[in-house]
Amino acid sequence: MTDDRAAGSGPEVAPEPPPRIPEPVGTPVPPPSPVVPEQRSRRNAASYVPTPLRVTSEVAARALIIAAAAGLLVFLVIQLRVVVIPVAIATLISALMAPVVHWLVARRVPRGPAVAITIVAGFCIIGGLLSFVVNTFIGGFAQLQQQLTASLTSIQQFLARPPFNLSSEQLRNIPAQIGQAITDNQANLTSGALTTAATITEVGAGLALTIFTLIFFLYDGRRIWTFLLKAAPRARREKVDIAGRRAFATLVGYTRATVLVAFVDAIGIGIGLWAVGVPLVVPLAALVFLGAFVPTVGAVVSGAVAVLIALVANGPIPALIILAVVIAVQQLEGHVLQPLLLGRAVRLHPLAVVLAVAGGVVIAGIPGALLAVPLLAVLSAAIRSFVRDDEPPARTINAVDPHEANAETAHRIRVPSWWSRVQSRLHRSG
Repeated sequence: MTDDRAAGSGPEVAPEPPPRIPEPVGTPVPPPSPVVPEQRSRRNAASYVPTPLRVTSEVAARALIIAAAAGLLVFLVIQLRVVVIPVAIATLISALMAPVVHWLVARRVPRGPAVAITIVAGFCIIGGLLSFVVNTFIGGFAQLQQQLTASLTSIQQFLARPPFNLSSEQLRNIPAQIGQAITDNQANLTSGALTTAATITEVGAGLALTIFTLIFFLYDGRRIWTFLLKAAPRARREKVDIAGRRAFATLVGYTRATVLVAFVDAIGIGIGLWAVGVPLVVPLAALVFLGAFVPTVGAVVSGAVAVLIALVANGPIPALIILAVVIAVQQLEGHVLQPLLLGRAVRLHPLAVVLAVAGGVVIAGIPGALLAVPLLAVLSAAIRSFVRDDEPPARTINAVDPHEANAETAHRIRVPSWWSRVQSRLHRSG
């Protein structure tokens, strides 16, 4: 007898289904989400857009939003420039004076008298310097006027010879033409005088606001910074605190190095002007000192003025000598002084400096040129610190120490070299 199942002719037995696990009572079963026709058509339309084009459009949209936010910020800064510029200048001056206040407080001088001593001494030095410069300029103006008259006479004789061949009548009519132009533009000059009066009023108000803000920055800067930190998210507050301390240390190093570089520039170019015999040596040296606070551009402009004064007052050969002196001093500043004084803490590319100064001039004029590079240095230091993962606690960073501007430089200072450790051991053993 044959086995039907072995032969395959018997009926197939269906496998038993797996036991069904009962769902717990009371568990709601979510209904299937229906696909809306609009969503289906949108997905189908998006699938026809190439991926590079879609990514580019999303990046462009975000870039436009960021540009709009930046433009709104610049617009607000321009509208509030009467407040923003004095506060920014007070921040710069506080970065210069804060180490002095910190030094006095460390010598057990109360903070209020330390702030008063620092501010009074600082403004006495600045006021004395400006008074000396103005009096020197007034005293030497008669000599400069005589030399200008002689130089104009030589220029007229030069223009009367080939290849210009200007007639003496045309040269004599130049002063009359200048006077006629002044008469024709009297209305514009009057409106300009009114604008200047308004500007003087704004300058007076800005100076008062700068002094008022500077006093509170020096006296209560720590509490102000603690209050501003509350605007940062709690999870990122420590990193923001560290970045802010690094940024202010960068500003301290920048202001200190800029003042030292300005002194060296003024002394070097002043010695060159005195050796050649150019008049108004002290005012021109003071102009070089003030121009050094606008990096790159200020040194070029103040040096050009010194060269032009030498050309008008002393002739082409002394002007070439002054030009060589200006170039030598600027090379010394760019290749020796700034790397030595600023170091790696405030290292900015020259193109970034020039673009920052140009943008500051466009946005806010001379104050913008003065504040653009410090702002760029502060932002650079803050960003470098914020992206690091090995920063020490914020309480260990001294914000008035310029060496704390860069984490690597501060680490090398905190960790003594082997020679320093050997010296300390020898000193302890002796």
